[in-house]
Amino acid sequence: MSRVHVLVVMGEGGHTKQCLRLIELMGTDHYRYSYVVVAEDQVTPSKLTVEGPIYRVTRPGSIKTSIFRRFVGLPACIVQSAIAVLASRPDAVLSTGPGVALPVAAFARLLGARVIFVESFSRVRRLSMTGRLMRPLAHLYFVQWEDLRTMAPGAFYAGRLY
Repeated sequence: MSRVHVLVVMGEGGHTKQCLRLIELMGTDHYRYSYVVVAEDQVTPSKLTVEGPIYRVTRPGSIKTSIFRRFVGLPACIVQSAIAVLASRPDAVLSTGPGVALPVAAFARLLGARVIFVESFSRVRRLSMTGRLMRPLAHLYFVQWEDLRTMAPGAFYAGRLY
């Protein structure tokens, strides 16, 4: 029996910590992993405990980034995301919320992959921007605070990752 191939979209800091916890919980008996890491992130690859190919993708920008930076970064992010998905051909994409997850999930879904989104632990009162945008893309959508289920109809609450 072949293992399910999961492309994990890592963020930085808390996003990475949550993804690492998910990988730990899922294990390697039934899953194999590939990773999307923000190009500027030098720390995350050293934190990975389960081997797998790493694809680097330019951050598309954030609320704190200038419009010019977002305008320049977004096309690179889209192209690099498409390349990562085409190269890895995952069965599923798993993410805990960085913005780079959006183009990865969209391309993966076009190729028939399942999309699993876990809203970040830090989102206690309202969904993140990425969380709001991922709702129509995600086949499975999880929140880590039970009160958030009302903001994301159809979301699952399965507890917190830590």
